[in-house]
Amino acid sequence: MERAIRVLVVDDYDPWRRFVSSTLAKRPGLEIIGEIADGLEAVHKAHALQPDLILLDIGLPTLDGIKAARQIRERSRKSKILFASVERSPEIVKEALGTGAMGYVFKLDAANDLLPAVEAVLQGKQFVSASRKSQEFTDSMDSQAGSDRQSPTLSLPQKTESAPRHKAGFYSDDPSLLDHLTQLVGAAFNAGSTVIVIASESHRDGLIRRLRAQDAEIEAAIERGRYIALDAADLLSAFLQKGMPDRARFLEFFRNLVEKTAQAEKGRPAHVTIFGECAPLLCAEGNPRAAILMERFVNQLVKELNVDILCMYSLGSLQGRMDADLFARICAEHPTVFSR
Repeated sequence: MERAIRVLVVDDYDPWRRFVSSTLAKRPGLEIIGEIADGLEAVHKAHALQPDLILLDIGLPTLDGIKAARQIRERSRKSKILFASVERSPEIVKEALGTGAMGYVFKLDAANDLLPAVEAVLQGKQFVSASRKSQEFTDSMDSQAGSDRQSPTLSLPQKTESAPRHKAGFYSDDPSLLDHLTQLVGAAFNAGSTVIVIASESHRDGLIRRLRAQDAEIEAAIERGRYIALDAADLLSAFLQKGMPDRARFLEFFRNLVEKTAQAEKGRPAHVTIFGECAPLLCAEGNPRAAILMERFVNQLVKELNVDILCMYSLGSLQGRMDADLFARICAEHPTVFSR
């Protein structure tokens, strides 16, 4: 009987590890021998277990994935390393592959790329996720000791002129969410943006208290129409029809809202930053189909209007409701995904 290929999964985000487990289960002959959430612990486990394949994130606590990969290469030389990360920078991809890793998968492409990447790496081939907008360049990583093979041409995503404008965040508790939102609002004001907060009452109240405590010019911003706070549940009741969001109502509301911000700025086109909890609220209430559909409406809104939109999902409220496939679908609707 052929020995199973032993896989060590290293990532500090539990829904992602569940997604990896369910995806790898589709490929016979793979055995997950451990799940690690810490970079330094990954180094020790790799040395102790000597896995055939290590699926490694970059943003890890204690020791980041790139540093961990360098140490793993010294202690478990036969282990093949495949990075999986939300990082799309070509420089980061080069640095990751420069550790001796054989592949790099963008998490947003993982639903299609993860299994092909595993197959390629196990066969000794390099694999890098390719996005629709990609550029070809020759990887300059050093050859492994004793190898004279030429570095292949890799397909990597092209840098865009502007940062991704629809982001998803996953937060562990309310303080971490409010810390992030306070920074977001302050940065938006400094950049001359209008801020629209669509959230629960507790989050709206908590955010305004923090802004006032930091002596932000929040009262003046409210008076000028540069800070607008709305209730997420109330908006949902206006958008939903038979449990699903209505596209026409959704787009019309936000088009009118953004137009009003321009009027508040005396006709000058205003850049708008929106924090929204409508889709996360739908997901938390057990209506993921409606949440994904609303995220797609948001993508259309971002293309049409001068807005940046952040959606924040509570890990606590999603435990037991968000399976691996849903996590991947949420991530797929956002150019940038992060956790707090």
